[in-house]
Amino acid sequence: MAIAKDHELHTRRQGRNVGLGVVLAAFVAIVFGLTIAKVKGVDVATGYDASNGIINEGISE
Repeated sequence: MAIAKDHELHTRRQGRNVGLGVVLAAFVAIVFGLTIAKVKGVDVATGYDASNGIINEGISE
């Protein structure tokens, strides 16, 4: 608990820090997702799975 009341500058700085933290967390999540996709070897554009060499042309019934 603060002894003195926070200055307006500290309140604005805290808001910016929270926003920057959210942006940083989103960036880390994107990089993590791309890393997982690359490690799995799935090419999303063509549906090619490098692990077994199968080309998925669509949903088969």
